[in-house]
Amino acid sequence: MCRWLLLLLWALLAGSAAGGSGQTYPHRTLLDAEGKYWLSWGRRDDRLAFRLEVRTAGYVGLGFSPTGGMAAADIVVGGVAQGRPYLQDYFTNENRELTKDSQQDYHLEYAMENSTHTVIEFTRDLQTCDKNDRTITESTVKVIWAYHHEDVGEDGPKYHSSNRGTKSLRLLNPEKTSVLSTAMPYFDLVHQNVPIPNKDTTYWCQMFKIPVFQEKHHVVKVEPVIQRGHESLVHHILLYQCDSNLNDSILDYGHECYHPNMPDAFYTCQTVFFAWAIGGEGFFYPPHVGLSLGTPLDPRYVLLEVHYDNPTYIEGLIDNSGLRLFHTTDVRKYDAGVIEAGLWVSRFHTIPPGMPEFHSEGHCTLECLEEGDNLITECRYNTKDRTWMTWGGLSTRSEMCLAYILYYPRINLARCSSILDIMEQLQFIGVKEIYRPVTTWPFIIKSPKQYKNLSFMDAMNKFKWTEKEGLSFNKLVLDLPVTVRCSRADNAEWSIQGMAASPPAIERPHRAEPSECTSPSPSLHGNLSPGLLAGLTVLGSVLSSVHSGA
Repeated sequence: MCRWLLLLLWALLAGSAAGGSGQTYPHRTLLDAEGKYWLSWGRRDDRLAFRLEVRTAGYVGLGFSPTGGMAAADIVVGGVAQGRPYLQDYFTNENRELTKDSQQDYHLEYAMENSTHTVIEFTRDLQTCDKNDRTITESTVKVIWAYHHEDVGEDGPKYHSSNRGTKSLRLLNPEKTSVLSTAMPYFDLVHQNVPIPNKDTTYWCQMFKIPVFQEKHHVVKVEPVIQRGHESLVHHILLYQCDSNLNDSILDYGHECYHPNMPDAFYTCQTVFFAWAIGGEGFFYPPHVGLSLGTPLDPRYVLLEVHYDNPTYIEGLIDNSGLRLFHTTDVRKYDAGVIEAGLWVSRFHTIPPGMPEFHSEGHCTLECLEEGDNLITECRYNTKDRTWMTWGGLSTRSEMCLAYILYYPRINLARCSSILDIMEQLQFIGVKEIYRPVTTWPFIIKSPKQYKNLSFMDAMNKFKWTEKEGLSFNKLVLDLPVTVRCSRADNAEWSIQGMAASPPAIERPHRAEPSECTSPSPSLHGNLSPGLLAGLTVLGSVLSSVHSGA
């Protein structure tokens, strides 16, 4: 307890004790478990401003990495040496070799050092047009950090040893402009003492009962409640609406999700109405929008699903994490809704190895939307460092291509997704016949000879993939007919299941805004047509590849 009181005291006093330029930073987080490294940041037009407060008299380092490691990272190192401030821009290659960047894109604004701490403030353009820098977008960013007790010498920074780490953050989170009354009521939906197995991926589910309200309420803010020290363990959280005809007997315990022995009641929870992913902060609904509770159409029982990522197989972990919902009787004009759109999570979602860019698409068609519109979820993958196929699946090392689209006003649609036929994909690699009826999973191939008695996964891995073959395969899968299914918010069953559809023709492709670095060019991203946009306003989404294995 004393340790965390000290950390809290440092969090409150660090800014004033350490001094600063006077600039304000709307976001702030602790990067290490010992309270030695604090990061503050905020957006200033087309730049990001950072403040580092670190308990060291040596150098401090911050970087952005595709995987959370040192390979292919964009790194800045700074400090104060003999009274002189310095800030240096570096990058690493795939072999983690550190090189000083010839184009210095980080700009020092303030630096100070006292007997215990180093503080530096600096800015960087979101787009630097430097091939060695990583472009900062609205997606989750793998932030890496390090520090040393000595400053940078002539030979560059010394190895940081164990004074390093990584954290996933959304650096372009919306600014926290809304201020809630301190008296605003809230309730928590939090797992209690969940034993995390020593395996890389665990989904844990538990049902909760929403408080009984005598009148309609609006949830106006949702924030994650993450057990301290488990910021990297909790990968994402989904909140599902369940059948309202259940009873309280299902509230007694939690269970591993997607398990054969999972309670039957869990299967009635199919409608996602809130989603949070690692790196996200609390979410404020716009002032004219809220999440409805207390009416017959609203959730009465909910299921909290937490994805735990334990890649180092740590034993003995116990977690108490979940969500906090702030609500009010001051009902707003619109009810918010969520649509789950994209690709079915399935091994039929296949991504070849060795590809600098591979596109997958999930389709929500007009038959489900009941408009003259289509929603297309596109995911782009880089598998240059892989020699085996990447598969769709629930593991963090597998891939998902899903978007949880938060919008208003709410319509009666909860899920809308598609999948490709696996046989069309297998024919690309020369498969002619499989054993029928299908009695095994993955199913077994009958012919030709080179694939005989192999599973479809083994056959896809045996094929000699080249970048040329991968490009041809990508073109094939983007043009193939898809199977679509969708369901309404008031029904756990699929309203439309197994409907064949062709990918829509994009009449007006989205064109990216021209930048200083590139000329405008067409994009494969599908977009909402004016008909749907006229009726719905998209607030945001937890976008594709909540899992980032590729």
